[in-house]
Amino acid sequence: MLSHDPDQVQIADWKFVETWIDPTLEIPYLLMLVGDIAGNYKVYDPKENYKVIYSSRDYEEVKLFLLEDEYEQVEGRYEE
Repeated sequence: MLSHDPDQVQIADWKFVETWIDPTLEIPYLLMLVGDIAGNYKVYDPKENYKVIYSSRDYEEVKLFLLEDEYEQVEGRYEE
């Protein structure tokens, strides 16, 4: 994925990707949590052209953001 959009992560920067869903909807809503090698954590919304909707340098803070909105982590993590 090559892009000139600063809100989109470059593949070379990825450390891991997690998938989170809101299972309360008829069709679960999906978000992606991406951790990069610089220690940044960003939540991307694939439905909004992978727009960053939340970011932090603290993984636990990002998890809390997702859990507060009733998202659940899909088991497993893709690691580079």
